[in-house]
Amino acid sequence: MQEEKETARIEAFSDGVFAIAITLLVLEIKVPSHEKVLEHGLAYSLFALWPAFLAFFTSFTTILVIWVHHHLIFTQVRKTSPPLFYWNGLLLLVVTFVPFPTGLLAEYLLNPEARVATSLYTGNFLAISVAFHGLWRYVSKSEGLATSTISSKRGVAARITRDYRLAPLLYLAAFGVSFISEIAGISTCLLLAFIYALRGQPTKEAG
Repeated sequence: MQEEKETARIEAFSDGVFAIAITLLVLEIKVPSHEKVLEHGLAYSLFALWPAFLAFFTSFTTILVIWVHHHLIFTQVRKTSPPLFYWNGLLLLVVTFVPFPTGLLAEYLLNPEARVATSLYTGNFLAISVAFHGLWRYVSKSEGLATSTISSKRGVAARITRDYRLAPLLYLAAFGVSFISEIAGISTCLLLAFIYALRGQPTKEAG
């Protein structure tokens, strides 16, 4: 029974970090000033905030999917180790950074400097995908750390391995696309979030 609960502390800490990161995103949506509302009207002023809403929705969806997949990984872990804490910490580091490029994107998407903001935004998600891949690779390669299903060539563990091997390449593509088209880069990140949301559906083996 003790072994089954060994990861509870790292999971609880991670859940708290995810909750804070995802909550901070809404702070980047600024209420229109009275001056702007008097000049353009409230409806127009709210519509003008579409870059902030787009950035918020993309980041919220992505962090939510990351949290689901983090849970999926830890259904496969039965023990902890010092490197696991640091790999998990690296993932949380890049996740907690998300509100900053989200705010930057919301502020500068319609600005001549939009390409810089978008490249930082997509680059952040690229870093997250690399950290996720590293976390899972450590778990799957560490003897005695994971559950017995990890060695199976079929099932949830094998699916995680396939998905996370591709993730850095897919987000690298999104990062590259952002230098050509800012909207295409953001859209690619949002599309990948939806794809991984479908791939993160729980299975009987995951439970």
